[in-house]
Amino acid sequence: MKKYSIISLMILFAVSFWNCEKDDLCADGTVTTPQLVIEFYDATNTTEIKEVTGIAYFETSVNDTLSESSVTQILLPLKTNADQVTFKLILNGNDEDTSDDIEDILTIDYTREDIYISRACGYKTNFNLTGVTLNSTNWINNYTIEQSSITNEDEVHLKLYF
Repeated sequence: MKKYSIISLMILFAVSFWNCEKDDLCADGTVTTPQLVIEFYDATNTTEIKEVTGIAYFETSVNDTLSESSVTQILLPLKTNADQVTFKLILNGNDEDTSDDIEDILTIDYTREDIYISRACGYKTNFNLTGVTLNSTNWINNYTIEQSSITNEDEVHLKLYF
């Protein structure tokens, strides 16, 4: 009798592992919804990457400010439930003194494509830029769309010149 119970437990144990499928776990390296990659360039020499010192940025409907001390590139999250998002980009905005802040407003229009990854990971959203509007030009002079299809964060999508 003891022999049958041990065999039964072994079979039950083996079957429990047999039922685990790859879709039950979302691997760490799984591609997720990409962000918009913006790189900064010198307005006078448009081929030269320029470092921005003291930039703060946030989406206008969310008051969660992100700030960097010195960068040449930033990543902005696009909404997966809307076709437009507006960001405030503030120069000298990463300190307590707001008297020297210079802000520009950047509106991004795009279309969305939801892609099924797996049962465990769900969906990711890819974007296609349809337009960019620079609502003020206090410190940003111009922009160019380098890559309208946003499927990864390995390439620059938008260049801003200041």
